[in-house]
Amino acid sequence: MTRASAASRVRGSALGVTAGLIGWFIVVELVSGILQGYYVPLFSDIVVHLGIRDADVNWFEAGQLLLSALVLPILAKLGDMFGHKRILLISAVLTAGASWWLVFADSFWSFLLAWSLQGFYVVWLPLEIALIFERGRRQARGVSQTRRAAGLLVVGLEAGAILGALAAGRLFAASGENLQLTLMIPAIAVSLVSLVIWLGVPESQPIPGRRLDVGGFVILAFALLLITGGLSFLRVPAGPGPGVVLALVAAGLIAFAVFVWYELRQPDPAIDIRVLIRPQMWPVQATAFLVGISLLGAQGPLATYAGTDSSLGYGLGLDATDRSNVIGVYLVSLIVGAVAFAVTSRRANPRVILIGAAVLVGVGYALFVPFHRELWQVLLNLSIAGIGSGALVGAMPAAAAAAAPRGQTGIASALTNTTKTIGGTFASAVFGVVLAGAAGAAVASTAAPLVGYLTVWIVCAAGGFLAAVLLLFVPKVAFADSLPEEADAAAGSAQVV
Repeated sequence: MTRASAASRVRGSALGVTAGLIGWFIVVELVSGILQGYYVPLFSDIVVHLGIRDADVNWFEAGQLLLSALVLPILAKLGDMFGHKRILLISAVLTAGASWWLVFADSFWSFLLAWSLQGFYVVWLPLEIALIFERGRRQARGVSQTRRAAGLLVVGLEAGAILGALAAGRLFAASGENLQLTLMIPAIAVSLVSLVIWLGVPESQPIPGRRLDVGGFVILAFALLLITGGLSFLRVPAGPGPGVVLALVAAGLIAFAVFVWYELRQPDPAIDIRVLIRPQMWPVQATAFLVGISLLGAQGPLATYAGTDSSLGYGLGLDATDRSNVIGVYLVSLIVGAVAFAVTSRRANPRVILIGAAVLVGVGYALFVPFHRELWQVLLNLSIAGIGSGALVGAMPAAAAAAAPRGQTGIASALTNTTKTIGGTFASAVFGVVLAGAAGAAVASTAAPLVGYLTVWIVCAAGGFLAAVLLLFVPKVAFADSLPEEADAAAGSAQVV
C-alpha cells in the first residue's frame, strides 16, 4: 500500500466518523427543537390544568431563561475540562428528568421548577460544536467542517421546532385532550436522545490539569442573574417598577466589571477575557448579541402585530392558525439560511457571506417600515430577515470555536448563546415597554401603536446593519482551517474586507 493511499484511507475514515457524529447531533438538535416548539400550542390547556391565569405563563419563560443563562457557561467550561460528551450526556439526562416531571406536575410552582430545569438543553448545541471542532482540528479542517456542520444542526433544530409545534395540538386532540399523555411525547424523545448520546457519540480529549474557577463563575452568575432577572421583570405583569429594574441592571453591570477585574488575575479563568477581546472573537460575540435582538426579542411583537385587528389602522387581523403559519414561514426561512450558508461557504469567502447575511437581517426589518399592511409584505420581509438570521445562527458558534485556543472551544461557543440570550432578553424587555407605552397612547389615536411597532422594526434593522459593520473587522483566521499556533499568532491583527 502506498503512502498516498494510506493517507487517503485515513482521511476517508475520519470523514466517515465525523459524518456519523454530525448525523447523531442532528437527531439531538431535532429533539431540542421539539422541546422549543411543542409546548407553546398547549399553553392554554396547561393554564386550565394548573388552575392559573394566562399571565402566569410569563413566569415559565422567565424561570427557564434565568436558569439557562446561569448554567450555560458553567456546563460549557466543565465540558472543556472533563469531556464534552460527558457533560452533554449529563445535561440530556437532567433535561429528560425535568421533562418527565412536567408530565406529573400538578401545581404552578412544581411546573415552574420543572420547566426551568428543562432549560439544561441550552448547552447541547455549544457542546456539539466543540465536539465536531475538536475532531476536525485533528485533520486540520476543524473550522470549515464545523461551519458546514453547524448549518445542518440549525436545520435539525428548526425542523424539530416546526415538527413540535405541528404535532402538539394534533396529538392532544388524538389523545382525547389528555394533557398528561400528550406531555409524555417530548419526555420520551429526550430519554431516547440520551441513549443516542451515550451510545453513539465519542468523547473529546480534554486538556489535563485544568481547574474550575468557582469564584469567577459565582460572580458571573450573580451578574447574569441581576441583568436577566431585572429585564425579565419588565415582561411580567405586576412586576416591580422601572426604578427597581434599572437598579438591578446597573448592579449587574457593576458585577460584570468586577468579574472582568477578577478574571484578569486568574491563571485558569472561567472566561478568558484576553481571548474574548481578540479581534476575531469580540465581533462574533457582539454579533450574537445583536442577532438576539431580532431573533428572540422581536417574536412577541410579531405575533401581536399579526393578530391585531386591521380595522385599527395597523396589524393583519389573523387568527391563531394563520399566526402559526406566519411563524412557520419564518422558521422555514431560518432553515433556508442555515443550509445556504453551509453550502455556499465551501466555495465563497465565509466572512463575506456572513456580512451579507447580517445585511439581509437589516434589510428585512427595514422593509417593515414602509411595507407592513399586507400579509404578503410581512411574509416577504420575514423571509429576507430569516434567511440572514439562519446563516448567522449556524455560523457564529463555529466562528467562536475557531477563534478560541484549544481547551476553550466549548465555553467560546456557549458564549454566543449567552450573549444572544442577553440580547433577546434586553430587546424583549425594551420592546414590551415601547409597545405598552404605545398602547396607552392608542386610546385617542391609532397612530401611537404603529409608532411602537415601527420602533421595534427600526431597532432590529439597526442591529442587523451594525452586525454587518462589526463583521468587517473579523480577521480571516476566524474562518480558516489554521492550526491553533497559527491562530494565536494571527490574533493580534484584524482585517477589514
